[in-house]
Parts: sequence; structure tokens; C-alpha cells
Amino acid sequence: MEKNCLNCTDVRKVAIVGCGFVGAACAFSLMQSGLFSEMVLIDSDKAKAEGEALDISHGVPFSKPIKIYAGDYDDIKNSSIVIITAGANQKPGETRLDLVKKNISIFKSIIPEIKKRDFKGILLVVANPVDILTTVAIKLSGLKENMVFGSGTVLDTARLKYELGNHLDVDSRSIHAFIIGEHGDSEIAAWSSANVSGIPLNKFCEMRGHFNHEEAMEKIAENVKNSAYEIIQKKRATYFGVAMAVKRICEAIVRDEKSILSVSSMMKGEFDIEGISLSMPAIVGKNGVETHVPLQLSDREKQALKNSAGTLREILKQNEI
Repeated sequence: MEKNCLNCTDVRKVAIVGCGFVGAACAFSLMQSGLFSEMVLIDSDKAKAEGEALDISHGVPFSKPIKIYAGDYDDIKNSSIVIITAGANQKPGETRLDLVKKNISIFKSIIPEIKKRDFKGILLVVANPVDILTTVAIKLSGLKENMVFGSGTVLDTARLKYELGNHLDVDSRSIHAFIIGEHGDSEIAAWSSANVSGIPLNKFCEMRGHFNHEEAMEKIAENVKNSAYEIIQKKRATYFGVAMAVKRICEAIVRDEKSILSVSSMMKGEFDIEGISLSMPAIVGKNGVETHVPLQLSDREKQALKNSAGTLREILKQNEI
């Protein structure tokens, strides 16, 4: 088996903690990706984990060879990535921050179990509120900060590209733009740095016959921010989009792509913010988060980012983390 020399872990082994909608969708997405040859599913309801492992395993003949099974925390020791999706679900009318106390409590039971196994790989936090839980995971795990990060606004950024692609009638993969800050109500669309294949966004909009920039930007940013609420109201949960985001992050790690993704990681003084995890563009590879990428922001965007950080910091303070 190929080894990650830095961590002495199996690059082709992944563990998922939590087999609810998000965990199961992530497992299904990763099974199809061909990135891993071994996947262990862990859940407080062992039968649920066994059922999901069996169900997904039946699709392996249509995909790539992979061993999928239900296990326990002893099975994570040599995993290259542990993905934590376990947590209370966001209910209709509930914000991600409303989940704080319940999910911090859950993390206080999960992270020590991982720490006991002397885990040396990457800890990827997906449960919400992801920025706060990433900070909690860093503090409780004892792992290096670059090895613990969250899915952040990778999905929000995809939603922004999707909305812009529809607005401009152009391939969303040609759009370069980020949602930054909290994965939640205080998130910021970084319009100042947005472009379409190097062409400033407003100029490209005018090429496509759109001139009401402020109105369009406000509408698109609101659509992105409210996407999860709309989905939860209609089908009770979101899971397919985030599963694809998790697959994309795992690709960057396993292939050491050094891709730039808006994951949630510890701020170290950028924009005068530190000691809190925020979703910002970062270079991601086999060693986790290498560095944040300098992002051009307007004064208004910088202040909104500080306000977002302040919101999260206050929540952490209230929960004594």
C-alpha cells in the first residue's frame, strides 16, 4: 500500500465519522471517485453504519475496487483522512449557529477518541457550524493546525459560481470567485476579486448585456446565502452538494494538487484576524493547508470579514472554548 511518508498513514484509506445524510452521501461520492481503496464508516448507531457500508458496497462492481466496512475508532489510526460529519441536523428555521451547543458537545466525545488512537493524518470537519467546530477540533485534537480544517465555504463558492454561470450563461468552471468568512449568515461574496477567465466580473457582465451590477450582486449573494435554507425547507436536509465538495477537497489532498479552495482553517493575523477558523482561499495538498492565499478585498469586504470573525469569536466565548 502506498504510504504518506510525512504521516506514515495509508494514503488510500479514509474514515467517515457519522453516517447520517451527509456522511452517507460523502461515502457514496468517495466510493465513486476512485480515490481510496479502503473506507471505514463509524457511527454511534453501528447497525446504521453497517447498513450504509453494505448498501454502498453493492455499487462497487460499477465503480473502482474499494473495501467499505463499518468499524470503530480503532480503525482510524492509519487513515490518511478522517472526515467528521457527525452532529445534529439543521432544522427548518434554524441557523447553523443554533447548532453550536449540541455539536460542540458531540465533538467533545468524538475528538478525544480520535486523539487516543494517535491519529497522524488530516482531520476534515464537515459538521456545522463548520468554522466553530474546526476551531474546537484544533484545540481538542492536539494536531498541527494545518492538518485540521473544515469544508468551509467550498460548497458556498460552488453555489456562487453556479448562480453566476446561470446569470451570465457561461460555464461555471470558468468563473473565479469566492465566498469567504463564516459558512453561514455572515458570509461574504468577495466581489472585488471575482473574474471570468481573467476578465473583471463587471466588464464580463456588460459583455453579456448586464449593467445593473449592484442589484445583481446583491440578489446573487442572497440566493447563495439562502440556498441551504431553501433546500432544508423543501427536503429537510442538504447532502449531495456538500458530498461533492468533500470529494473535491479529498482529491486535492490525496493527489497533492495544491489546489486553492475556500476551506475553513485557523487565521494567523491575515486582515488582523487570528485565533479563529474562517473560510478563506488556501492552498490544499497532502500536508493539509499550506498557506492562505492573499485575496484582494475592498474596505467594506474587509470590515464584513472582521464582523464575521467577531460573530464566531463571541459564540466560542459563550461556549467557553
